Amino acid sequence: MAASITNPLICGQIRLQTRFPARALGNSRVRVRVGVRAAAGPVLEKKGAAIGVDVVSEAELKEKGLMGLRKTKLVCTVGPACSSDEGLEKLAIGGMNVARLNMCHNSREWHQRVIRAIRRLNQEKGFCVAVMIDTEGSQMHMVGLGGDSSVKAEDGSMWLFTTEKFEGYRPCTVQVNYEGFAEGILVGDEVVVDGGMATFEVVEKVGNDLLCKCSDPGLLLSRAKLSFRRNGELVGKSVGPPTLSAKDWADIEFGISEGVDFIAVSFVKDANDIENLKSYLSERSSDSIKVLAKIESLESLKNLLDIIEASDGIMVARGDLGVEVPLEQIPTIQEKITLMCRQLNKPVIIASQLLESMVEYPTPTRAEVADVSQAVRQNADALMLSGESAVGSYADKALSVLRMTSGRMELWSREENQKNLFPPQLAISLPDRVTEQTCNCAVQMANNLGVDAIFVYTKHGLMASLLSRNRPNPPVFAFTDNANARMAMNLNWGIIPFELPLSADMEINIKNTFSLVKKRSIVNVGDVILVVSDLSHSSAVPSVFQSIQVRTIA
Repeated sequence: MAASITNPLICGQIRLQTRFPARALGNSRVRVRVGVRAAAGPVLEKKGAAIGVDVVSEAELKEKGLMGLRKTKLVCTVGPACSSDEGLEKLAIGGMNVARLNMCHNSREWHQRVIRAIRRLNQEKGFCVAVMIDTEGSQMHMVGLGGDSSVKAEDGSMWLFTTEKFEGYRPCTVQVNYEGFAEGILVGDEVVVDGGMATFEVVEKVGNDLLCKCSDPGLLLSRAKLSFRRNGELVGKSVGPPTLSAKDWADIEFGISEGVDFIAVSFVKDANDIENLKSYLSERSSDSIKVLAKIESLESLKNLLDIIEASDGIMVARGDLGVEVPLEQIPTIQEKITLMCRQLNKPVIIASQLLESMVEYPTPTRAEVADVSQAVRQNADALMLSGESAVGSYADKALSVLRMTSGRMELWSREENQKNLFPPQLAISLPDRVTEQTCNCAVQMANNLGVDAIFVYTKHGLMASLLSRNRPNPPVFAFTDNANARMAMNLNWGIIPFELPLSADMEINIKNTFSLVKKRSIVNVGDVILVVSDLSHSSAVPSVFQSIQVRTIA
């Protein structure tokens, strides 16, 4: 077999196959078959057959080739600046993989219109943009500014922070959403707005309210988040609002009814917050919705491992996290979380202030580009725009910067990535260990052989995610007949998800997909493809069938 692999005449097929009975293994045997045989010619595409692939990925493949394809996924927060049909289409064309809707802002009717506009774009224009809703969470924040988008707090001015509910705007008065916000706060403590946009010193407690003097002037934005510091340290509160409020549960119900693909949970304290939501979704027959935990508090850092294991993915919300931990610790925390997520096979999104200057300016700072490059070098699955796309004047340009920077950094670091050790073993049972080792071997084999692409045929996306975990050099094309699995793979590094009917006969799947992708010029004659599968083998005896094959497009 070694001679066949090293021989440039890869006109045949190298097959490594493992088979396990679907029942408990018991005394059953593991069979491994190795052989070389001629590759059969492709089957012509049937009339009316279709392959569901994102038109942007397809165009990028044709423009840059298989090895030039961007692998880092891009998440855009949708807000007033980009919520029109035209704005959403620009972002989709620009490479947006996931559209994030922050439930802190705008009405439910507004969110519904945006979600349905995205679905129409997918259906009518051939995009594959997944939808994520982001819960408001338990953070204390300002309720509003009486219709104004911002109010300037001047140095030395006196302000009242109150839980009293009132309509309109009162001069130098801030309405706070949480009744117990002043509990445990002392005179001399600091009220920090949005991580430092403005700072106030507490000069008097008036019942449940706080009278404060502005010590660091700045803009107060509607629904800005509030935190407290004492002697430079964050003031922790033993009692606070629950992770998911009544409003959050109503927003989750809305997300279920609209068929969103991801729910990002804000201010997660421990794994129970995630497990409770996943259990609820399962009871509502909506367990196809993936649950992401946002890491943005001291509590979440203390329970980090358990939270990652319980979640379907992680968002590193650096903005709010930077309020609770010293700023100089954020880079190391980001790197640690990214590594842990890769080891545990969970996608990770790096979020907050990636290109903050582009909210107002058409070009980023060099420091911001370096920050984005570092996240890509750390092998983050996805990068996220927040205000840059939601309220900024240059949403499509900011997305273009992420796209170009991540693509360039991936090419530069490919040689370095080849030297990285494979992540530690996750699986426990023998069939799961074989699946994991099959993917490890497939990636090592793909890199060593220099194949043009990896094709994986998967029901639920597990094998595709294990391939992504190893960060292979060639792109991974994941074929599934499960629409939810296709959308979920939008957050996995390097995965291009396709949706199409799959047969129980792997030969039919391979021949049909080869024919379809060749006809659409996604691959070319002579391209070498490594084929991996976790589909059931067509046999009288039910089994879990896994294989690694090397084939050439004929």
